[in-house]
Amino acid sequence: MGLFSRNTAAATAATPATASADPALAALTGTYTIDPSHSGIGFTARHAMVTNVRGAFTGYEGTLVLDGTDPSASSASIDIRIASIDTGSADRDGHLRSADFFDAEQFPLMTFRSTAAEALGGEDYRITGDLTIKGVTRPVTIDLEFNGAAKDPFGNERVGFEGKAEILRSEWGLTWNAALETGGVLVSDKIKLSFEISAIRSAA
Repeated sequence: MGLFSRNTAAATAATPATASADPALAALTGTYTIDPSHSGIGFTARHAMVTNVRGAFTGYEGTLVLDGTDPSASSASIDIRIASIDTGSADRDGHLRSADFFDAEQFPLMTFRSTAAEALGGEDYRITGDLTIKGVTRPVTIDLEFNGAAKDPFGNERVGFEGKAEILRSEWGLTWNAALETGGVLVSDKIKLSFEISAIRSAA
């Protein structure tokens, strides 16, 4: 996962190659642990062809390795507990955990392991990696924005990112559906993913 140039005017105006050499960015190089209490991993699916249903995974852990000198060398690793899915409906959550969808009992984790990071300029980066769901691994690309870095009142050095991606759930074997009398299906194949990440720098 790459680094961005927020609050660094010269770096913002520069090309990605120049920005990556900025001392302010180089100072952010290190390993960071995702803080679930200040982060969010969500998804949106179209329901009955007419509205959106939103949900989130509340149980996860992950690590970011940021390289401010060479952002393309940065990486990310996240493990998400399927049983932590929350859409605001206990019945729907139970169905999503069942073998019809995620089969949480047999496949308790969804994982992401980055394989490449790309600087797009300014605050924007793109990270590509392997997403594994139900034992199926396929590539996914996440567009990211760097939200800044700060030291919190407890002395933790934090970085923040937000990101988005789109996937087709059928490509991971999530194919359950039901036909509608008026045409179409109950649950969309396309799923929109969203990420709000706050991560704390690990001690050297």
